[in-house]
Amino acid sequence: MNTIPTVRVEQAELARRTIRRSDFVSCDQAFIDCRTPGSDRKENYAMIGPGVSQSPGQVINLREPHGFNVGAAAMPNGVTNSMHLHFTAEVFLCFRGEFLVRWGTDGVDGELVMREGDIASIPTWVFRGFTNVGSDDGWLFTTLGEDDTGGIIWAPSVLKEAEKHGLYLTAAGELVDTVAGDPLPDESQLVRPITAEQIAALRTYSAEEMRGRVATPDDLVWSDAPFLDSTLPGGGARLAAVVGYGITEDRFQEPLIGNPHGHSIAWLRALPGQGVSRHRHGRSQVLIVKDGEWEVTLNGPGEELSVRLGPWDMLSIPEGAWRTVRNVGDAEASAVVVTGGEGRVRLEWDEEVVRQAADAGVALDHGGYLAPAALVPRR
Repeated sequence: MNTIPTVRVEQAELARRTIRRSDFVSCDQAFIDCRTPGSDRKENYAMIGPGVSQSPGQVINLREPHGFNVGAAAMPNGVTNSMHLHFTAEVFLCFRGEFLVRWGTDGVDGELVMREGDIASIPTWVFRGFTNVGSDDGWLFTTLGEDDTGGIIWAPSVLKEAEKHGLYLTAAGELVDTVAGDPLPDESQLVRPITAEQIAALRTYSAEEMRGRVATPDDLVWSDAPFLDSTLPGGGARLAAVVGYGITEDRFQEPLIGNPHGHSIAWLRALPGQGVSRHRHGRSQVLIVKDGEWEVTLNGPGEELSVRLGPWDMLSIPEGAWRTVRNVGDAEASAVVVTGGEGRVRLEWDEEVVRQAADAGVALDHGGYLAPAALVPRR
């Protein structure tokens, strides 16, 4: 029995949920280290949800709760994002350049280099920081677990250095800029630095353990048949599961990173004319284009609305909305699919897709996985 409420997306809503690369607005005072030498030329972006920004001036493209946040960080060569830890999942998606990621309170527990196409999930309650060691136009998209991330904890040295430049942080996570004229709150209202004893109680991670949380392009395991429509005209997209099982219907496909994040992340790839046929599910979903040109069509027959997305554009698709995704460019295209929820997401396919798949000898079993149609009892 269908339990997914039908959602019809209007043109204004589609426009609201379409975030172009040209719509990204940076904030250079998002964090307490924004005046610290070596960290003072960072750009922070919040496309979906506020993320962990500490600035009231941060532009947020879409505040709609998704169960996760999507943002980005950019900085010139040599600039560093200071050591801090998160309470919920933080995933880096390197779309351009090279970044040196360090972890541990002082950044000496280990390090790794992220390059274009890499995705890295940094564990919660671990101090981390990163530096642009590539060209000046490096770019990291980020996803954060949950709608309310709880903010971040800065390493004590970061807070101490910020005070030299007139910046303080309240216990409520608000940035106080005394240089700009903000009154300094009473000391009882300011955040207390994490103690040495509390730091000592945090878990440490080896380089080998952290490497297991990185998915490079060479690590990806692509499924050639991840969906019911994989052999049908208009289908044929390939999928690589990175974080969580997400939307795959290939029972043999396993994610490279399996611990709970509050969302799943997968790479989607398609040749011209291929994609994913009309389907829907009950989770929020965001498509972030890496390269190529994609067309996403929402709603059912007779009510279709379409939008074309180019490199770095993103689209938020609401729960319950019918959607078709297709590569409309002249070369293979790739995108990142971020889907809300901890576990697998069961897809509901358009009846015509189900019929065509059955004619081709493919059906979904009662576990929601691809199986020979002749062996699956009719419902």
